[in-house]
Amino acid sequence: MGLYKKCFLAVSILATMGFQQPANKTGESADIAELTRLETVWNAAYSRGDADALATLLADDLIVTMTAMVLMTKAQSVALLRSGRFKFPRYETSDLLIRVYRDAAVVTGRLQRTREINGQRTDDNWRFTKVYVRGAEKWQVVAWHASTIAV
Repeated sequence: MGLYKKCFLAVSILATMGFQQPANKTGESADIAELTRLETVWNAAYSRGDADALATLLADDLIVTMTAMVLMTKAQSVALLRSGRFKFPRYETSDLLIRVYRDAAVVTGRLQRTREINGQRTDDNWRFTKVYVRGAEKWQVVAWHASTIAV
């Protein structure tokens, strides 16, 4: 099969799968502003150890995947913050890129944080991806992945 036919086949498959284009610009601007605000709420929740604020941002079927850590659910993530065993004196994101696809959004960026566990400090320098889904007019995180930046 020639290159042209392969490209045509790939485009055809994506089209039949209901591939979604980003939302219209007016609605997208409001969504980007809201998702930017939610990213600030997320960071503050970790910095303050506010498990209740974090819980409102997380969908019930959340999956968290991070470097050198076990896969976590919403209940596990909230319980970990609520336990007080983990503290985050620094929790800063940068290089945010937010893409909105109707009722889903992908947020990527850099996370620099300091975590304290049982008196031991660890500095993390990660790239992250969050997937938000809008349900009942409210955005919630359904997936969060963070991995160490290669140096």
